[in-house]
Amino acid sequence: MLFVLLVLLLCLPPPACRALNYLYCSFSDNCDCDFRPNVKAELEWDLYKNVYGQHLAQDIISEEVVRFLQNKSPEKPLVLSFHGSSGTGKTLVSSMLGSHLYGSAMSSPYVHRFIPALHFPSAGQVDQYRVQLKNWVQGNLTACARSVFIFDEMERMPRGLVDVLEPFLGPSHVVFGTNYRKAFTAGEDVVNRVALEHRRAGRDREEITSSDLQDAIAQAVYDNNSSGLFQSSIIRQKLITSFVPFLPLSRCHVERCVRSQLCQLGACQRSDVVQAVGGDMTYTPAPGHFFSATGCKSITAKINLFL
Repeated sequence: MLFVLLVLLLCLPPPACRALNYLYCSFSDNCDCDFRPNVKAELEWDLYKNVYGQHLAQDIISEEVVRFLQNKSPEKPLVLSFHGSSGTGKTLVSSMLGSHLYGSAMSSPYVHRFIPALHFPSAGQVDQYRVQLKNWVQGNLTACARSVFIFDEMERMPRGLVDVLEPFLGPSHVVFGTNYRKAFTAGEDVVNRVALEHRRAGRDREEITSSDLQDAIAQAVYDNNSSGLFQSSIIRQKLITSFVPFLPLSRCHVERCVRSQLCQLGACQRSDVVQAVGGDMTYTPAPGHFFSATGCKSITAKINLFL
């Protein structure tokens, strides 16, 4: 599963204007008033506390978002593309981004999620979808330049559709007088292969670096005719800032997910359930059985079974 996240921002109000801004927001529903990024204090902590086994995703996302927000004159939007197996945390992290950028979190009217199977179900209607998507994105950005667009399950996106976003991602692009350079947009096989190679070589997962994966993911997605980014001009023109790998999870990571859910149920001390669920998961590949086939998905049902 792959995500492309697009978040479009304007300058934050300077400290001297915060009192006036507070007064303005007390009677206005302007989207700037809902934009309350809290990255250093909350997003980074949330990533490290609740996302297990994903040191690359944690570091890349924290660094890129902080760097972008601190840049008063970025040359182009920040574009993050998420890659990895099911159950490794991609959906969770995309929700965290929305939650720590907006006061009303994912319920904000300025956070928009697209699901191909729901919004773009027919490959034969790409031309119609291109017009609709362009108008939808442009209209929402015109109304609120800090809107968030999340594209879920990009492998199911009709081929050629995503390139309609290209004009919004390039440098110095201006639409309706709004400069979108201050915007940012939030290869499963490649990620899993590199993780497996490290494991078989006796190296820790934490030794895997971003440079081990960036170019390989880009090429794999570009060459894969099942990908929504197949031969995409967005990749060809290098408009994606970072490809964010989500590594496959080992048993210890799955058990951390189990313990976290048990604590939410007030059963933190049930180590027997942690062990039982961890042992009941399916692990691949054979031989070795290093990684959970479904990540942390399906553990809720198994917890209920063993409680």
